[in-house]
Amino acid sequence: MSGPGGGRGSGTHRPACAVLAALLVAAVCSGCAWRAGGRSADGDEHRARPAAGPPGAPGPGPGQLAGRGGAPAGSRENARFGPAVRAALAKKWGLDRPPLIAPPPPAVKPHITTREGFEVNGGDDSLPPVFTTVPTKDRVVFLTMDDGDEKDPELLQMMDELDIPYSAFLSDYLVRDSYGYFLEMQRLGVGLNNHTLNHPYLPGLSYSEQKSEICDQQAVIEEQYGQRPTLFRPPYGNYNADTLRIAKSCGIKAVPLWNAEAFPDHMKWREADQDLHPGDIILTHFRGRKDWGGSMADMVRAVMKTITDKGYAVARLEDYV
Repeated sequence: MSGPGGGRGSGTHRPACAVLAALLVAAVCSGCAWRAGGRSADGDEHRARPAAGPPGAPGPGPGQLAGRGGAPAGSRENARFGPAVRAALAKKWGLDRPPLIAPPPPAVKPHITTREGFEVNGGDDSLPPVFTTVPTKDRVVFLTMDDGDEKDPELLQMMDELDIPYSAFLSDYLVRDSYGYFLEMQRLGVGLNNHTLNHPYLPGLSYSEQKSEICDQQAVIEEQYGQRPTLFRPPYGNYNADTLRIAKSCGIKAVPLWNAEAFPDHMKWREADQDLHPGDIILTHFRGRKDWGGSMADMVRAVMKTITDKGYAVARLEDYV
């Protein structure tokens, strides 16, 4: 949960034809195609997947790679690349091998309940569930990024070209200086979710103060990005019964926390086995060298090595929740 700080606006992409041509040449010349590059996490050859972008998101601009938000229904831009191009993209971004391709999203989203031990006093099944893992047998995990302090254009390009889905949980005090950066992120298919206005410790606030933090952030995201979030993550993972009742009243349907946390040089684990499990939610933050001695790209390289080496693909949280 990083502190306040400024950032840069979103970056631009090279024309798609030029990017693809360069990558194809690099792949052919270097012979770097990874044999398993076209395999999905469950071992099946990938065909087409439904687009995971938010409904109504604008399409890609002229000369830009079509990201998840701009891909037509039934397709995913980078999932259609062959092993040679995917290997070249992985090499370009410093990955040992391409990310595994997630299986198609479930036709029916799984039923999610609050994790044992995460209940609130006086709570019931009508409140949004609080959970750290999505119930699924798919070998997928979910990457989520909090706060919004670091606004690195390289992250947008890297995640788009590698076709790695992720979800953002935004605090307005860190985002308001560059709404356009996150608008571009949304255009590329990233879900923008609620992380309060000012990132306070919610149980220490009155009911009305909590309502302002949660519901006013709902209104800000809807005004800036045209969609009212249904997912909410309380700062520091702390909440009480008022938090969940208020969140529900503002349109929140679920409260995803996390089962692991990613940094550029290590992972932190919630479970004693210090391992990934199907459906685990991974937390990281929009931070840079000033905070943790590495860039957002460094963090992505590190967490993707862990995920891929353990045989998992990254899926889009909003496709399951």
